[in-house]
Amino acid sequence: MDILSFITGYIRSAQITDIIDIAVVATFTYVVLKRIKGTSAERLLKGIGVLLLLMFLASVFQLNSIIYLLENLTQVGLISLVVVFQPELRKMLEKMGKTKFYKSAPDEEMSEGELIINAIVDACLRLSESKEGALIVFEKEDSIREVIASGVQTNAKVSSELIRNIFYPKAPLHDGAMIIQDGKIVASACILPLSKNQNISKDLGTRHRAAVGMTENTDALCVIVSEETGAISVSSKGMLKRHLSKEILKKLLTYELIRKEEKQDEKGLGAFLDKSFYKLVKKQKLDKED
Repeated sequence: MDILSFITGYIRSAQITDIIDIAVVATFTYVVLKRIKGTSAERLLKGIGVLLLLMFLASVFQLNSIIYLLENLTQVGLISLVVVFQPELRKMLEKMGKTKFYKSAPDEEMSEGELIINAIVDACLRLSESKEGALIVFEKEDSIREVIASGVQTNAKVSSELIRNIFYPKAPLHDGAMIIQDGKIVASACILPLSKNQNISKDLGTRHRAAVGMTENTDALCVIVSEETGAISVSSKGMLKRHLSKEILKKLLTYELIRKEEKQDEKGLGAFLDKSFYKLVKKQKLDKED
């Protein structure tokens, strides 16, 4: 009853600033928990929760030695967290000032984005027909400048012919990943981190593992053309969608690189596109082996 009375009294005396304060903290907590879900940071947060529970129990039972140790451990741990999660903190700060992949305000820029996607789809289909392997990475909000630095700087306009020439088996830049940033091919023959996921099919080659590894660590989107079967796949958020048709590939790229940004201003249309897209993907039969 005392707790209920305290809560009731606090609600009655709450001001508009208190409500705003609580809403901001709740939103921030939700965003942080959503971003760290499924990562190593989530396991660390659970460990911190256990540590706080131990401190609470120690204070309740007046275990002074344990309280002293846990308090000192907490002070050192806060500094350690900043050091250990320096890359994640840097990515978060970079996202705040990062521009969008394709600006969707003017009609001309939207047309340019669609032309680029059409060129990429055409190149992937032609590479698929000739069974020439390819790996294309689209930078989105997360910076991948370390990956770009590992390859050969290109800085060229996206075209179907150029993509096919770069991934021609006898070309010097065919082995590695092509990076597309802000609608331009900025680098080729780049080295990507391989996925450590043990559940990935053993039949998948280095290109697929590199694509999954890249999307596990960043929000980048990867398109893969299998050298053995010619199958076209797309990797996003550590997941792999395989054996995509021309229509599905185009809709997927359009959704991931253009439509998601429109959803912020056109929630109704964005939700409709979201549902329609995933219905199409569901209908597409995705085999487990190349």
